[in-house]
Amino acid sequence: MAGHSHWAGIKHKKAAIDAKRGKVWSKLSKAIIVAAKMGGPDPDANLRLRYAINDAKAVSMPKDNIERAIKKGAGDSDGDNYEEIIYEGMGPSGVAFMCEILTDNRNRTAPEIRKIFDVFGGKLGATGCAAWMFERKGLLVIAASETDEESLMELALEAGADDVKHDGDQFEVTCPVDAYNEVSNAVEAAGLATETSEITYLPNDYVDVAGDDARQVLKLMERLDDHDDVQKVSSNFNIDESVMAELEG
Repeated sequence: MAGHSHWAGIKHKKAAIDAKRGKVWSKLSKAIIVAAKMGGPDPDANLRLRYAINDAKAVSMPKDNIERAIKKGAGDSDGDNYEEIIYEGMGPSGVAFMCEILTDNRNRTAPEIRKIFDVFGGKLGATGCAAWMFERKGLLVIAASETDEESLMELALEAGADDVKHDGDQFEVTCPVDAYNEVSNAVEAAGLATETSEITYLPNDYVDVAGDDARQVLKLMERLDDHDDVQKVSSNFNIDESVMAELEG
């Protein structure tokens, strides 16, 4: 989980800044609109919408904004025909990237994403160039202070999770996509707060990066995440803790 853990820490700091300027709210509004359009406006009957609303609440998106996005998605808003696309690419040191996109104009988005890869020493690739290095999974990250490993292992496995790892001051629970709802409900019912709860692309292996390549990889990750049409970015980089501390410094 090294690449995810590193980026999760950086993204947590970024989210606070992005939320203040409303940037992240725009992305989350898109996700809510698409979810409501695909599965209806009731979050109890539409899991995708429920997760999108939870993500919005996690960054203090106003209730009015959330309700407006739901109504827009559930109504006849012809101007919001968003398309879901996965863009795959390679970065410095052979690091792989998976970008989950929501766009209303792929002819605009594709060249913009390609340029970001080019600027930071990477290359936007063809479908399948990176996907084979990842697996679609449910991921829940829980602070180690919330529970003990044995209790969490029993709870998670019983709900359908396939692994629980203790990584520093966190537990990382992974599960098949079709078990995500059951696992997240079990964790919530147990009163455990999650630092991350999402369906994402998790790498099968990691690529170690250092020096200038590490800087470029982080800049590429950050710039992709900043793009208005990019909902999520997953990657398989691993940066040593000492290098990471130096870069953050």
